[in-house]
Amino acid sequence: MTRIMLVASGDLRESANVKCWPAQAAMERKLTEVLASLGHDLVRAHPFRNEKGHGFIASQREGMDIFATIDPAVPLIVAEAVWQYSHHVLAGLVNHSGPILTVANWAGEWPGLVGLLNLNGSLTKAGVAYSTLWSETFDDTFFRSGLKKWLETGRIEHDTSHAIALDKARLPAEAARLGRELAKSIRRDKVILGVFDEGCMGMYNAIIPDELLMPLGFWKERLSQSALYHATMQVSETEARQVYNWMVAKGMTFHLGDDPKIELTEAQVIDQCRMYIAVVRIADAFGCEAVGIQYQQGLKDLLPASDLVEGMLNNDDRPDVIGRDGKPIKPGEAIVHFNEVDECAALDGVMTNRVHRALGQPVENTLHDIRWGDIDRSGGRDDFIWVFEISGAAPPAHHEGCWAGSESFRQPAMFFPAGGGTLRGVAKAGELVWSRIFVVDGTLHMDIGRGQAVALSEAETERRSRATNPEWPIMHAVLTGVDRDAMMARHKANHVQVAYGTTAEAADAAMWTKAALAAELGISVNICGFNQSACNLGGR
Repeated sequence: MTRIMLVASGDLRESANVKCWPAQAAMERKLTEVLASLGHDLVRAHPFRNEKGHGFIASQREGMDIFATIDPAVPLIVAEAVWQYSHHVLAGLVNHSGPILTVANWAGEWPGLVGLLNLNGSLTKAGVAYSTLWSETFDDTFFRSGLKKWLETGRIEHDTSHAIALDKARLPAEAARLGRELAKSIRRDKVILGVFDEGCMGMYNAIIPDELLMPLGFWKERLSQSALYHATMQVSETEARQVYNWMVAKGMTFHLGDDPKIELTEAQVIDQCRMYIAVVRIADAFGCEAVGIQYQQGLKDLLPASDLVEGMLNNDDRPDVIGRDGKPIKPGEAIVHFNEVDECAALDGVMTNRVHRALGQPVENTLHDIRWGDIDRSGGRDDFIWVFEISGAAPPAHHEGCWAGSESFRQPAMFFPAGGGTLRGVAKAGELVWSRIFVVDGTLHMDIGRGQAVALSEAETERRSRATNPEWPIMHAVLTGVDRDAMMARHKANHVQVAYGTTAEAADAAMWTKAALAAELGISVNICGFNQSACNLGGR
């Protein structure tokens, strides 16, 4: 193996590709140097294009045309320092017979780790064999030893022994009972997931085939975002302002300006409030227990970002929306929103809502990007702490100070030309249940575990926020029994689902009950970071 090809999948939004290219170029230079030192040539399979200002594959068709020129048996590295649309390269990778290595830089600046995990999840769902690595410097022992292994054998095997198949016989009795009861209810009454245009940003891994959902009792209502746009435009300014004023009265801060191209304006927020009302009414009209807005393509050219809407929906304490009968629609109850139309998060979110409400635990749950992680550079803690950070909104109940601890900033112009505000806050300290549903070999799987959202110093929080996207909500997360590299090696998605428990014991109960429910529905469940021999005692 002396000649290795490299491809780099990018965004569909050219503004993002241009902005993020310097980070990608720096990563590729380092990879080229490392491979040269080991006696190998790293050759780009597609050139930097001066007229575009970047060297990313920027569409599915472009990716297909590039892969048509690549020897399918050649060793191939997919290098990602940015968020990328996996379908740009998926067609080529599905037909590639040579060894494939996905690589990301360990940095928070752009979502390279997020892009890597999405690609890995998509390849797993598609049944494509691949290996994966990540590094901050590309000089560390972990990366170099893994790279040498891949160069010699074409495969890297990571330690994922933290994930152990659930033993249903060892479930706590009450968790097993409630899991059976909730599964029976779902199968009998059925659940509708409202999908506003399926598929988002190339996330093939986030689409669950209907035939896998139907036996569980989950069905899709395929909704059009053109209908959402129309419904949004029918909402009066008076109604929208009532929602806006409600949030202001709760203490939420909106950082407003006058230039809509680069600042958040009141008009943008009012349109977001219109969208919130429209979504709630559409969900009610179609009987949807959960809804997902695709937003990034299509709606981005018509309306401000959907993020503020998403955060409101996922919160029990949210503004009332009056229905056709003149009464509030599900007052005081969250309407599960699965960000970025991630249907795996939809299934997880509904189960979480049902389990937590039955247990009297906080129902607010959301997905986050697994954005990055680091030690506490302020010296307050000595463990590894993840940065979980979804691109715009988390439910205010997750934030320190709830609504009064939440802020709204304009979404970055390179991703969101029509603007719109985020629902940003710093996640409060507390006990977490984390999980992820994914598809392997045509079957549904769930990884589930425990952790804590931890409080860091103001300076450390600011450092982490500035190292990523300060406009977006941030959670400082520590995962129980799962270290950094084990999580990266095992996780098959860019997203992770999180919910709080009021105490450690309550969070344990919620974890076991959701595991029981998932297993009862027929999902293969893996408990991550726990010793199941202590399960009957609810221990960790």
